[in-house]
Parts: sequence; structure tokens; C-alpha cells
Amino acid sequence: MNPFFLFNKMFLMNRSFLWLLFWINFLGTIYGYIWYGGQLAYTAITEPLWLLVFVPDSPTASLFFTITILFLLYPPSTRYKWITVVRQIVEGLAVVCSVKYGVWAVAIIFAGWFEGAPMYATDFMLIASHLGMAIEVLLYLRFMSVGKAGLLLATGWLLLNDTIDYTYGVYPNLPTQLHDNVSTVKWFTVTLSIISLFISLFVFKFKKRS
Repeated sequence: MNPFFLFNKMFLMNRSFLWLLFWINFLGTIYGYIWYGGQLAYTAITEPLWLLVFVPDSPTASLFFTITILFLLYPPSTRYKWITVVRQIVEGLAVVCSVKYGVWAVAIIFAGWFEGAPMYATDFMLIASHLGMAIEVLLYLRFMSVGKAGLLLATGWLLLNDTIDYTYGVYPNLPTQLHDNVSTVKWFTVTLSIISLFISLFVFKFKKRS
């Protein structure tokens, strides 16, 4: 089979394949929230409850993409402006958040290994799943209704999330070996939010050519 077929609209927008992606992302989202369960519980006990929304990053990104798949399967009517606006916001969040946290998780795992963290089988699962997050949203960006405004708004959310994470200490758990490098991780995280926007805008440029 021609490998470029995997980028073909007929393949990507096939309803059976979309449903497969939906369930993979849906179950991955649930697993992600379970993964954050301990940190969510600790935050609920020790911090103001409004901080909880800023704790789980990757599963929230995959949740946005899961909803985006439903929009692709069942495009909502454009007669109602508010539905269009909601869709564009969700899709914008799906794109930049999935790119950012997909790359971030992989980079942190490799940084931990470089600093001497042990390799676990779950690390390789996390690398594959998070790379998949970043790749799938970029592949599907051309089929979304999101515009530049939605991508910019979503990046604003990312920067707010970064600010909350490293101001209140609710950033994702890091390998022990990186605990002395939180400041470096913080600035890498903020920089990656901006880079994710530019990657998304670059792919967006080719949206109308598909």
C-alpha cells in the first residue's frame, strides 16, 4: 500500500476510521485522568479547588480532540453562530494543546533518561501515545473549522496554564532527576507553547490546499 494513502482524505475521513480514533482517544483520555488521579486528589486537599482544572494537561488535550472527532462525524449546523464559535474554540484547543503536550511529555521523558532516570515500559507507551497526539491533530487540522483566532485563543489558554502551573506548583509530576531543574522546565514549557502555535499556523497555511 502506498504510504501516502495514510494522508489521503478518503482514508482519514472514513467514518469507520474516525470511530476507531474516537475510541482510542476516548479511552486514552480516561486513562490519562486516572494517571493524574493522585495529583488531583493531593491538589484538592492542599490547594484551592479552582486549581484542579489546571492539573491534568495531556488528557484534557486528548479530550478536546475526542470532541473534535465527534464534530467531524456529526458536523453541527452553521445556522447557530454560538455552535460555530464553540466548535472553533474546542478545535483550537485540541490542536495547540495536543501538539504542545505531545512534544512536552516526550521531551521530559528523554530529559529524565539523560539525567539518569530508569527506563520503564510505560515510558515507551507514553512516548508513542503522546507523539500520536501531536501527529493526529496536525493531520486533521485541514478538516477542522478552526481559524487563526481559535489557535491564538488556545495559545492564550496554554500560557495561562503555564503561569498557573509554575506559580502554584501544580505542574505535571517530573522525574526525580529533574526536580533541581524546575526553572529550566518552566521556560521550556512556556517556549513550547509559543512553538506549538507556530507549528499549528504553519500547517494551517496549507489547509485550503487539501
